[in-house]
Amino acid sequence: MAKYIVQRIIKGILSAVCVVILIMILVYSLMDRGNIFAGDSNYTKTQSNARTTYEQSRYQAFGYVDYVNYSDYITILVKRGELDEENRSAAALIGQTPEKDTEIAAEYIQKFTEEYESQGYTVVRLDADKKTNGRVKDGGQAALFATRDKPLYTRVVSYFTGMFFIDNIHYVDEGTDIGERGLTFTFYDPLYGGDKFSPAIIGNGTKHKYLFYFDGKFPYIHQNFLTLNLGESYTVNRGVDVFETMTASQGTYVLSTVSYPTGHVEQSADDLHTATYAEGSLEQSEIYAARFTDDYTNTITHKGSMSKLGYSFVIGIISTIIAYILGLPIGLLMARFKNGILDKIGTVYIVFIIAVPSLAYIFLFKAIGGSVFKLPTLFNMDSSSKLMYVLPIISLALPSVANLMKWMRRYMIDQMNSDYVKFARSGGLSETEIFTKHIWKNAAIPIVHGIPGSILFAMTGAIITERVYLVPGAGNLLTQAINKYDNGVIIGVTLFYALLTVLSIILGDILIASVDPRISFTSKGR
Repeated sequence: MAKYIVQRIIKGILSAVCVVILIMILVYSLMDRGNIFAGDSNYTKTQSNARTTYEQSRYQAFGYVDYVNYSDYITILVKRGELDEENRSAAALIGQTPEKDTEIAAEYIQKFTEEYESQGYTVVRLDADKKTNGRVKDGGQAALFATRDKPLYTRVVSYFTGMFFIDNIHYVDEGTDIGERGLTFTFYDPLYGGDKFSPAIIGNGTKHKYLFYFDGKFPYIHQNFLTLNLGESYTVNRGVDVFETMTASQGTYVLSTVSYPTGHVEQSADDLHTATYAEGSLEQSEIYAARFTDDYTNTITHKGSMSKLGYSFVIGIISTIIAYILGLPIGLLMARFKNGILDKIGTVYIVFIIAVPSLAYIFLFKAIGGSVFKLPTLFNMDSSSKLMYVLPIISLALPSVANLMKWMRRYMIDQMNSDYVKFARSGGLSETEIFTKHIWKNAAIPIVHGIPGSILFAMTGAIITERVYLVPGAGNLLTQAINKYDNGVIIGVTLFYALLTVLSIILGDILIASVDPRISFTSKGR
């Protein structure tokens, strides 16, 4: 079995990689990249040269190109020590035309051009765009940048190599003055005043301030040392990774008394254990300066409701349990009493679910549930009522019930016509014994294979159901990303779905082998 599982895992991983490659080809090569500006209000506000540079910066953010602005290049040179602060402003000043460049600016512009053209970039210089009276238009200032389309193989390699991030003391740029880099282990976390036993590993030069910590909350020991990156969002949840978008808590802020590193105390939702490095934040914000002693100022906040995955999984898993509890016994009875009243009623229900569009019967359930039974028809994260779960669960469960009824009935009837059933009857077994001891067990084998998939895909949510009832789950995430051309989310969610599919198939194979003695993962030579 171990050999089979390893083979399936390897094939599954390769399949997921192929899926990601296909999606990248679709997103980056076959779709018009200009679509990303369809709902961008900033794009419509810019004009002239400013619009061109804004386009390139957004293309870079969405993963289409590598883009370097000349002013950023000057900053890089300063960090390298190749340009001093005294000459920085003069070197960064681009003339309205090349003829108007100062001597020092011309020198560094030439250096910029040679360096990036040697790397395959296209260097673009935009002269100042002037009005008829000679004044420069709004957004018409001279610009200089280098751009290069990202090859597919570069995208694929960088995506998968960056999927798992291992924090280290060299995360912060080497030229940044942050003091002594290193890791500190303590039994007494300073966030608790240093007098409470709470082991922690604290970093300096790392991305996260706390790499490991204990806070007394399940699962008690937490880590930021290894993080999963599925892809950064550009529009849906700008600047946040897909995995964090799906797993972060939602709703209203949960305030508590927080004592910041400077000793400042206030009611806040900040989780200081999630602090990450943000260069220059301490100097740029008086609020941060009053709270923090270093640039580890970017924190996640505590919120009172579940994550997107949490809501989708709760609704999905309950509906799945209901579907199996109802669908399998009813399908069995329909087959047991074939052509009887129960079989006919069940067939009508199955046909109804198959024939009527899902959106139609979901709205039907919503109307009946709201008007007749007075159930909540819209989801409210701030409400403590569990009744708002009822209609989404019913809307998800009833189609699954019909599907399980249909297949259970079919498998049972197929088994009823088998030779072993005829032998069982001739042997004197009652119809009840034949159904419960033989037909039911064999008919349930194909159903068993789908159980892991039903459980795992509860996390993905249901697109239509969640949109109709405004459930803040994961089901709507992919459609939002597609509508907003959020490439990072599209790729990340697709990979998540692909891995769940692979895992569900492997678990299904293992489960079906455990209930069917005819199936074995090993081969024996004769």
